[in-house]
Amino acid sequence: MTVDPETLDVTIVDGYVDEPAHFGVPPYISTYPRYAAGAMVDAGVPREQITYHTIDELREDRHLWRDVEEADLMVYVGGMTVPGKYVGGTPAEPDEVRKLAWTADGTSVIGGPVRFGVGEANEGASETARDDLDFDFLAMADVEAAVYDLVDSGLEGFENRYRSVEEETRWARSGAFVVEQHPNHPAYLICEMETSRGCPYRCSFCTEPMYGNPDFRPPESVVDEVDALSDRGVKHFRLGRQADILAYGGDGEAPNPDALRRLYGGIREVAPDLETLHLDNMNPITIVKWPEKAREGIRIIAEHNTPGDTAAFGLESADPAVQSDNNLNVTADECFEAVKIVNEVGGFRPGGDRGSAPNFGDDAARRLPKLLPGINLVHGLKGETRETFEHNKRFLQRVYDEGLLLRRVNIRQVMAFEGTDMADTGAEIAKDHKQLFKQYKREVREEIDNPMLQRVAPPGTVLPDVHLEYHQDGKTFGRQLGTYPLLVGLPGERELGQTIDVAITDHGYRSVTGVPYPLDVNSASMDELSTIPGVGQSRAGDILVGRPYESETEVGEDLSPFVTAQSHGGAD
Repeated sequence: MTVDPETLDVTIVDGYVDEPAHFGVPPYISTYPRYAAGAMVDAGVPREQITYHTIDELREDRHLWRDVEEADLMVYVGGMTVPGKYVGGTPAEPDEVRKLAWTADGTSVIGGPVRFGVGEANEGASETARDDLDFDFLAMADVEAAVYDLVDSGLEGFENRYRSVEEETRWARSGAFVVEQHPNHPAYLICEMETSRGCPYRCSFCTEPMYGNPDFRPPESVVDEVDALSDRGVKHFRLGRQADILAYGGDGEAPNPDALRRLYGGIREVAPDLETLHLDNMNPITIVKWPEKAREGIRIIAEHNTPGDTAAFGLESADPAVQSDNNLNVTADECFEAVKIVNEVGGFRPGGDRGSAPNFGDDAARRLPKLLPGINLVHGLKGETRETFEHNKRFLQRVYDEGLLLRRVNIRQVMAFEGTDMADTGAEIAKDHKQLFKQYKREVREEIDNPMLQRVAPPGTVLPDVHLEYHQDGKTFGRQLGTYPLLVGLPGERELGQTIDVAITDHGYRSVTGVPYPLDVNSASMDELSTIPGVGQSRAGDILVGRPYESETEVGEDLSPFVTAQSHGGAD
């Protein structure tokens, strides 16, 4: 018995994804639920009969489970193939996913990176195995192609397959409406955009090569998707779904500046009011093999992106033995050269000189640099010894000593997935080096991360549009939207959900302290004033006693990057 697509009620549940080249934990939304929705619309399901929920929504409101129970077709997307710590949402655990399957009275389908294996969220070096989690169907290729074929067959079944670029282009546009059902829409939502998938290199631990060699979307396809999402109120985008943005539109390895120009220029044309345009992965070997083409590609990116962008470099290990044993494609020296080139071409602040400190006379020049490299380091790989940790620290220290900038250093332990070369050994190696790993990570945070962050974002740097997310220990914490945003702590408990500009006053290892910018000296609290460099409790008290002020200069020129005197006669 077949089913008419026009009569189907569908519920999509987003359990979130985190892959080497794909992110979908809030405030991000991945491509999976959008494309799956678009595929079902293309197969004949009316748009108004497709409901989307995040796993966090289901946790918070038990009444929403009725949508799971009563749907004719329930589609779950999720899966974590790299470990992480998440603030905006909590990825679904296996027991929660099974509950979805048990609750659904209709046909149930599970897909996404969960097909590579199942492990606990936030867990590194875990042993993983495939598991259908009691669903009727497990999509072992593209979940969007699976649901299209399933609907087209009247819920009879499907053959595992990958969708074509033509299908992706159609489904990306027709599924854009799903973003309007995300709880973060429209103000605090960033769409992960796919430019390609697959990788020509075969690093031992990575799941991205399982997608095959790179398969690029034409610029027009990506731009069309941005256009559709922009029409739905999205203003934040990240080109994160690719192994190497510089190789976009070429042969999979060499840079293609013309394709990048069409891509970035087209995005800016259809979404002129966008607020975030960032990227994720950039392969350092591409930069050192083709330096001139790479420089031109980086220049194009830095011309069109928004400040604070990060090009994540997969160095993975600076140890030559580990590089050899795991088929890693870049040496420490090559990666260092790539770091220098990105700094030279993209490491400038808007309106400022490249690599310069903020210009306090120009608000635009007080922003974060336009494009900086980030470094990914993975532990638990084959061949790792105690010396591996020293190799990595020496590399990071060399970068710092040369005066270069890194936006962030990501240190993690490998997740050993079935189908990768690390499936049998990764967890064991990571376990043996557990204590050494903890000590090394602490040393990197203290000796590299903190001083590097002070260099990248010195006091007075302005972070526009910080979204306030939670309270802790009498402080308010928030982040900007974008690639690897800084966690910002502000004195006092401010109303959550609002967006404010912040001036940085101090630094942690991977976070900063700040005050609202500009801070009104006539209404600022004691804690806010004492947070400003050079003020302290005693001077802050003197400032409070002397209020109101007609001009911020009355409290000292050194405070001018942080304060204003707007409301004369403020509370004392």
